[in-house]
Amino acid sequence: MKSWHQRPIEIRNLFNPAFCGLILSRAMTGYEEDDNCGIPFSLALLILPLCLHKETRSILAKGSRSYFLRAVETHPEMLIGFPRRTTDMMSYTFEALGLLMKLGCFEVTETGRLKSIEKRVRKSVIGTPESVEIQRVARFVGKEFARISDRVTLYTSLGIKP
Repeated sequence: MKSWHQRPIEIRNLFNPAFCGLILSRAMTGYEEDDNCGIPFSLALLILPLCLHKETRSILAKGSRSYFLRAVETHPEMLIGFPRRTTDMMSYTFEALGLLMKLGCFEVTETGRLKSIEKRVRKSVIGTPESVEIQRVARFVGKEFARISDRVTLYTSLGIKP
């Protein structure tokens, strides 16, 4: 990672660790609505590439009443470049998780899952229409990951070797 001031302004704005951390927090909360044990670390790596990619996010936002795997099946264009996007965004995910950990927003359980700590992140979803959509999609993705509850299935359906 380049130091903060050496990054282009676009990167600083879009991949701001606080904003990325908020997205990850929303996904953790969504996951915990169905599985109180917390989200597996390996699934947390998929959140930002799904939620920040505009075309993928718009597909998931439209089909929020649908199932995640059905959306992937009916919209294979979501998978174009997804493994590469995931790799490229890993450092931003780590940076956001580091900030969340420093602020005490989640804990790592004995089983290696990430579990949010209550009242550390505001529950109300506010911001620009786009940032609100990103947060809502993150919650949906987290909830769907918990419902599916199989990492191999998720990774395989997204074209990533587990």
